[in-house]
Amino acid sequence: MQTRRPKFPPYVVKAVAVLVVLSVPLFLISASVAWAVNDPGLYRRGFEKYNISVYSGITSDDLNRVGYDLRRYFNSSEEPLNVVVSVYGQERELYNEREVHHMRDVKGLVRGVYWVAAVTLLLMVVVKGAGYYFCRWNFTWPMARWGLYGGLLTLGIVAVVGLFALVGFDSLFLLFHQVSFTNDLWQLDPRTDYLLIMFPQGFWFDATIRVALTTILGAVALSAISGGYIFYMNLRNRPPQAADLKDAGSWGDDS
Repeated sequence: MQTRRPKFPPYVVKAVAVLVVLSVPLFLISASVAWAVNDPGLYRRGFEKYNISVYSGITSDDLNRVGYDLRRYFNSSEEPLNVVVSVYGQERELYNEREVHHMRDVKGLVRGVYWVAAVTLLLMVVVKGAGYYFCRWNFTWPMARWGLYGGLLTLGIVAVVGLFALVGFDSLFLLFHQVSFTNDLWQLDPRTDYLLIMFPQGFWFDATIRVALTTILGAVALSAISGGYIFYMNLRNRPPQAADLKDAGSWGDDS
């Protein structure tokens, strides 16, 4: 019994290649952001580094509990955000109405990041599974090449954004808010609004560096694995043209 492999038009292969390559940086960056948002250590280290307990009147233990409440809020359907904590020894609602409304916008942004990570991961898994199903091991070469391109593209994006962050983080931070939000609720008072008291700009700079480093590690690992495979295949004198998806229609039949 023979199973005929499907023929893939060149434009389909190119479209899939572009989608996979673009999905790599989108996935690595969004997954890094999602990890940072849900990492208790990031909050704890930030609170300690910037002496938030001293400036806020909230004990270290209560600050860590507030961090937990924020992470739970991002990952639940709970609305509105309601955090009650002891400030200078008096129980009170920590965030005012403007801050609460802004956090609802932030929650939507976080959920969007989750969706980007999930969709791009699903796309890459589906393409890889379909490629191996239809093309067998001949698909390894184009997948490695796409992985290498995606990893290098990621490193390029992080390098450009990182350069801007290092020389002008204030402007980059402002631009992020102007692009990400359709209102001015993010314009808060650092003297009275606890979102800014707890999370000063230095905290966000550190978080950005953390996301960048995590993304770089993922991109370097992917590029090394993909590039290593391509290098190995070249050493074995396996010409890439014989394994490229554009030749999928001429591979013939499988017995």
